[in-house]
Amino acid sequence: MKLCHIVPSMEERHGGPSRSVRALCGALARSGNNVDLFAASPRVSATVVENEGGLRMTTFKRGWPGRVCPSPGLKRALAAEKFDVVHHHSLWLRTLHYAHRSAVTHRSLLVISPRGMLSEWAWRHRNWRKQLARRLVHPGALEAADGWHVTSAEEKRDVRNLGFTQPVCVAPNAVDAPTAEASSTALKHWHTVCPETATRPVALFYSRFHPKKRIIELIDAWNENGPPDWLLLLVGIPQDYTPDSLEKYARRQSGRTRVAAFSGVGQPPPYSVASLFMLPSHNENFGLVVAEAMAQGVPVLVTDSTPWKEIARRNVGWCVPWSEYPSALKAATSEPTEHLRDRGRRAREWVLQEFSWDRSAQLLNGFYQQLQGVRDER
Repeated sequence: MKLCHIVPSMEERHGGPSRSVRALCGALARSGNNVDLFAASPRVSATVVENEGGLRMTTFKRGWPGRVCPSPGLKRALAAEKFDVVHHHSLWLRTLHYAHRSAVTHRSLLVISPRGMLSEWAWRHRNWRKQLARRLVHPGALEAADGWHVTSAEEKRDVRNLGFTQPVCVAPNAVDAPTAEASSTALKHWHTVCPETATRPVALFYSRFHPKKRIIELIDAWNENGPPDWLLLLVGIPQDYTPDSLEKYARRQSGRTRVAAFSGVGQPPPYSVASLFMLPSHNENFGLVVAEAMAQGVPVLVTDSTPWKEIARRNVGWCVPWSEYPSALKAATSEPTEHLRDRGRRAREWVLQEFSWDRSAQLLNGFYQQLQGVRDER
């Protein structure tokens, strides 16, 4: 099939979808599809085209206002070429309007991946913006979708809870096994950047610095329950908070230096220095960093508002309600080192066996064909 996937940005600072969509498109291309991946960026002055195997990636200039991601070049490209499927990742952006119009003009299938933006927490957060975007930024696009792609059963429930009845494909994100060389390089890097990671056990938070992730609440829980010999390492993409503001908050609350915060932009992932990975989010549609941590052999402690309840059943970490998170933090950091390593080893075996990009691509291929069959019967 001839596929076009659209992601607002492939820049690292925009988090998981900037990596996961590219990997998914690569797997779709390997399975025999002709795949274009379109993105927009304020950092390019002209259209940039890259080829990676059977995947063609095109980055168009992003216009103003950047918050809603207008891109005349991307709009023209979608209007000029017919695709069997136009698949848009994320909501509330002008690029979804372009995808919708292209699907109508060329009678293409329109598939939407909400990427966590339809969760109860996300829907309530600044809801007025969502309603405005739904009416003015991409009017009618959500209702016009032929199908939805989600990354967990929980995200499918979110779609249904908001009244959307179109077919839904659950095709999770995936993770690749890290190479020994990459892990070693990252370990040396973080030992240099933060020498304490070489001398103390490390509990790691690695995600966007955003209220959705409960990062402030995590600092409070750590100051109250974290062991004094451990370090809480916060690494992420600065958004609502900066590394400096997080460190100042931690010192102001405890009067001690038990938290170190760094921007992760342009730096290797810090999983190699961690004894425990923590993500206490209000919600995650998948949580790619959780899978990545486990692929590195790091046990995880997450909230049960993420789609990772299997972690507790498999005894490879902890998945608990937020109300129980502080006590779980205390229990996890009290475990002997060898027990944590055993959990991490089992986590690595499980996640590398269960989550592969080729499997997700196979599920999506079948979904596209199902939607095409329904269209042909009309």
